[in-house]
Amino acid sequence: MEQHVSIGIIGIGNMGSTHAKNIFEGRCPELHLTAVADNDPTRLDWAKSTFGSGLAVFDNAEDMLDSGCIDACIVSVPHYDHPRYAIACMKRGIHVMVEKPAGVYTKQVREMNEESERHPDVVFGMMFNQRTNCIYRKLHELVHSGDYGEIRRTNWIITNWYRPQSYYDSGAWRATWAGEGGGVLLNQCPHQLDLWQWICGMPVKVDTKMHFGKWHTIEVEDDVSTYVEYGNGATGVFITSTGDAKGTNRFEIQMDRAKFIVENDKLFVDEYEISEQEFSRTNTKPFGCVSSTFREVETDGKNPQHVGVLNAFANAILHGGRLIADGTEGINGLMLSNAMHLSAFLNQEVNIPFDEELYYNELMKRIAASQVKQVSASVFADTAGSYSGTEN
Repeated sequence: MEQHVSIGIIGIGNMGSTHAKNIFEGRCPELHLTAVADNDPTRLDWAKSTFGSGLAVFDNAEDMLDSGCIDACIVSVPHYDHPRYAIACMKRGIHVMVEKPAGVYTKQVREMNEESERHPDVVFGMMFNQRTNCIYRKLHELVHSGDYGEIRRTNWIITNWYRPQSYYDSGAWRATWAGEGGGVLLNQCPHQLDLWQWICGMPVKVDTKMHFGKWHTIEVEDDVSTYVEYGNGATGVFITSTGDAKGTNRFEIQMDRAKFIVENDKLFVDEYEISEQEFSRTNTKPFGCVSSTFREVETDGKNPQHVGVLNAFANAILHGGRLIADGTEGINGLMLSNAMHLSAFLNQEVNIPFDEELYYNELMKRIAASQVKQVSASVFADTAGSYSGTEN
């Protein structure tokens, strides 16, 4: 008899319902959708009608966790509650997969990671589905191969997150300090911030200019420009916005012996005959430039996204396989976004690691002044096909 993991989902909004459908429709053969929990009765009615009477439904997440009917759980709720429910799962010995971001501030995520250390038998994963993308997997492999020397510069402009005002009006919690704890950095960019640090490493300094409600009637940031410095002297720029109607997604990494470019779902490399430093020392022509070969990089073409993360999660539980992203890694990208926010809050350069208590206090000031939005009804969108640059 084939083994399977009985899994529950806390929160069946946009992403939770996507995970539920992927499991129910057989794309994750080692997972069996057993239960869901949500505090919205309309979502529970939708789940019962969609997945049948065999599904257990709960209007309280703790009741589902205490029911004994699940071995594992996906946490897909508003950002602040990610660590809370992950910790609740760990304490009950329930394997847990957490949607991005890991949380809103590193202080609470650090508590989640510490709880994970106390439960080594509990599989703890983070839904960083972009790590399954063949483009970024190959880029990570090449950058870390040692064949191209050190990173000198990184540039990522990702502005193809365009959102109209109706998106922000679709939920009372959206784009508020009290509801989400941030804007484009916390909602749209966790995958890119994770990939940026996964591929390039963590910077040691951050200097950010941020606009709050520049393009929309919202409290939080919708336009960000960041400059970073790395420990080896390399520099980088990260630019993002939800206000560009026709945006750009271009990631460049300049190394000693090559330049990598990711754009339009393709990976390119410009390989130098010799390193730039060697060329600079030996070249005698004032306007000379190192010879290079530009080509598209071949990949394995695989990009399983959320399904790939969930299948690896099941494999880790049943067979001891590797996760796509260990849950404890979720703090890294969040550390970047928290540092960017803190830099903007204080209007100054911030070192990494930064004062987490100071960031928490600054965030609490904004939460205290946060305004609850009035919406006529919650709106749930189909997220299928949105993972390339428009998820959430």
